[in-house]
Amino acid sequence: MAALKPAELPELMAAIANASIKRTTRCLIEWQLHTMTRPSEASGASWKEIDWESRVWTIPAERMKKRRDHRIPLTDQMLALLEVMKPISGHREFIFPSDRDPKKPCNSQTANMALKRMGFAGRLVSHGLRSLASTTLNEQGFDRDLIESALAHVDDNQVRSAYNRTDYLERRRPMMTWWSGYIHKAAKGNFSVTCITHLKNAI
Repeated sequence: MAALKPAELPELMAAIANASIKRTTRCLIEWQLHTMTRPSEASGASWKEIDWESRVWTIPAERMKKRRDHRIPLTDQMLALLEVMKPISGHREFIFPSDRDPKKPCNSQTANMALKRMGFAGRLVSHGLRSLASTTLNEQGFDRDLIESALAHVDDNQVRSAYNRTDYLERRRPMMTWWSGYIHKAAKGNFSVTCITHLKNAI
């Protein structure tokens, strides 16, 4: 999977900020980047999967590659993205609705096609956003188990996998907060969706 290096994240955020793409697509790319999810998991997100009180997004097993529920702790930046999408799709089932049929989610290749149009063909595919996150977090010394859990990877060791059912949700919160903050810093001056939201709140 083509992926950028951590040092190239500011370039990506600048490209997203300046691209001629719909707000829904822009939010989808940032949502996928912050949540470290696969393209289909991100594009198929529904409002009923969001627990606002607990600040958790639970993707049901039937939508996951490994057929296990996957919980993601929601950071301030992720919640800001949802607030941006509320006026657009809050009355619908899916957070990122399709243009052609708003009753359906947008295509899992939407983010990929947008990245190609932004000039990242051969350098980055939307699935590569996960690699970018993984590389950055590993370089920063975060616990490998937490990173693998965030990526919804199942341990190759079948015995360990059978006994280790924890998803480290609470232990992952500080890591996800750091990751969202890292993205936010990379986007400063480029006005990512969440940067704009924070600016509005500060006024």
